[in-house]
Amino acid sequence: MEERKRIIDVREALRHKAPGAARWIPTAVTSWLARTIHEGELNDILTRYAALDGVSFMQALVGEFDLKLDVHGAAHLPMPEQRCLFVSNHPLGGLDGICLAAFLGARYGEAFRCVVNDLLLFIPNLRSIFLPVNKHGRQRREAAAQFEAVMRGPGQVLTFPAGLCSRRSGGVIADVAWRPSFVREAVRYERDVVPIFFDGRNSDRFYRAARWRERLGIRLNVEMIYLPDEMFRNKHQAFGVYIGAPIAWQTFSDSRRPQEWAAWMRDRVYELKMKTE
Repeated sequence: MEERKRIIDVREALRHKAPGAARWIPTAVTSWLARTIHEGELNDILTRYAALDGVSFMQALVGEFDLKLDVHGAAHLPMPEQRCLFVSNHPLGGLDGICLAAFLGARYGEAFRCVVNDLLLFIPNLRSIFLPVNKHGRQRREAAAQFEAVMRGPGQVLTFPAGLCSRRSGGVIADVAWRPSFVREAVRYERDVVPIFFDGRNSDRFYRAARWRERLGIRLNVEMIYLPDEMFRNKHQAFGVYIGAPIAWQTFSDSRRPQEWAAWMRDRVYELKMKTE
């Protein structure tokens, strides 16, 4: 029987990204990496849902991981014709994006897009719904043109301004400072901003790994290798989603710098749950 082609292949990825070093990496290390990221299980999921794409694929993943959403403030969701930029905290680094993309995509249709790091685009099922960033060279120009077309188009767009998942500091799990680019984009493309708070967390192991990496002065976010395992640890969970009223793009005036507006918006997101309780 013909062996299934693996979409996720740790050994092949190492050979592609670091061909000089890959041949010196012990098999035991690559095997550990494959187990840690659940290479076999993820490839099985991608194979079983290979025929699905975009929103339908996201909805299948929500079912696969047996996830439930307890949505508060759904009345604040804008009408489809009201072009908006949805901004959310990023506590999980994976399942939160999957859940929100499935939820918002079901409401707003296939024109819905989610801004992500281009690393995720190696999964074919996601390319139609994800809007890539961090491209380089010619691909960067193509990605910029695609981004421009989507932002000027009629579809709704979701973004995670922190750029990476939440960390724990002083016993509190929260996003790092939000990047201000979404403020500029909201104004430039005249998109009202819809705040979303996603209530979730990763395991203590993930936060300990991040803390030790910082103490050792390692700049590379090596704790990210645990994110696939965090996805599987969060199976069968119910997450609270808190949606705030849209904020008019005209709000983000020159009275504050974009960085200050980003911090203000981040605070509004974290207040959403407190206002509901």
